[in-house]
Amino acid sequence: MSMSRFSIGRTWAIFLKEVQQMLRDRLTFAMAVGIPILQLVLFGYAINTDPKGLPTAVLSADSGPQARSFVAALQNTGYFKLVWQGTDEAAAEEALAEGQVQFLVQIPPDFSRDLVRGNRPTLLVAVDATDPSASGNALAALSTLGQLALRHDLVGPLARNGAAAAPFDVRIHRRYNPEGLSRYNIVPGLIGTILTMTMVMLTSLAMTRERERGTMENLLATPVRPLEVMVGKILPYVAMGYIQLGVIMAAARLLFQVPMEGNPLLLLGMIGVFIIANLAVGFTFSTIARNQLQAMQMTFFFFLPSMLLSGFMFPFRGMPQWAQHLGEALPLTHFLRIVRGIMLKGLEAPQLWVELWPMLLFMTVAGVVALKRYRQTLD
Repeated sequence: MSMSRFSIGRTWAIFLKEVQQMLRDRLTFAMAVGIPILQLVLFGYAINTDPKGLPTAVLSADSGPQARSFVAALQNTGYFKLVWQGTDEAAAEEALAEGQVQFLVQIPPDFSRDLVRGNRPTLLVAVDATDPSASGNALAALSTLGQLALRHDLVGPLARNGAAAAPFDVRIHRRYNPEGLSRYNIVPGLIGTILTMTMVMLTSLAMTRERERGTMENLLATPVRPLEVMVGKILPYVAMGYIQLGVIMAAARLLFQVPMEGNPLLLLGMIGVFIIANLAVGFTFSTIARNQLQAMQMTFFFFLPSMLLSGFMFPFRGMPQWAQHLGEALPLTHFLRIVRGIMLKGLEAPQLWVELWPMLLFMTVAGVVALKRYRQTLD
């Protein structure tokens, strides 16, 4: 009869047993505490949907006072940060294509003279519109400059030139995404995010599952070397990654009409480096995790900052400097710039080297760590 009644003592004993069991599994406990902290920090400090200080190049053919006043007013908005100024049009266009600058402002010859004469000159502003959300607020601020930028210059006899309307016109040219379609930015980015999630998760789960089932012991009885095991297990997932790529690329073209301006073969080569880098991460996780649950938790712990700090969901330049430095260490950040550069801008291999070498470095380091960890696991 006594066993049928609810016992606080027995319940307390079970509670203490479960607490001890949870504390023994230090990795799972650390993940349970670390993931919420990571989310709070990233969403609270690193995410900013109103980026300011966007790098801007000024191609000026006029050194008059009104031209200088406009450039000063441009920087005073807070949205534009002057990082390049000169007269070399080819260098300015190259900086815009490679993503070194977000805006290219072209001041025409005789800009100041035409303002004085009341002829309403035209300023041309080219913007890298591959990510429309990164430049939307800056363009809105630019539209108000017409009546404010030269208010201290057009005084006295010149006041009539800016009395009725803006004394000059601003013509905006959205490069690489003229209609400002968000799918041009999202769909290429999905290639990287999907591959990151699946490659890391599948590899870590597959290896951890073998350890749980005891099939890893069969490998120990064979003359297969650790590097051969690692390469042999990674190659099938490389093939799977390319199958995923084919599905996404077909959908991008047929469903969303995302253009392919560059060389598809170049994209295939770049994706190979990215896939191997993520597979090495998954392989490393499999040597640390004791079970598949821990492997899944570590995958999420890697995927969350990759998605949030790479510029996929939020503008990269809107994040604080410390978050940008963390993002630069992740392969997804550089791969997103590569895939958008090839698909939307038609960039060639030399122009992409600045983004390729960090991925190669990450792939090498992750591969060495994975191989070292795997050797220790066998020992």
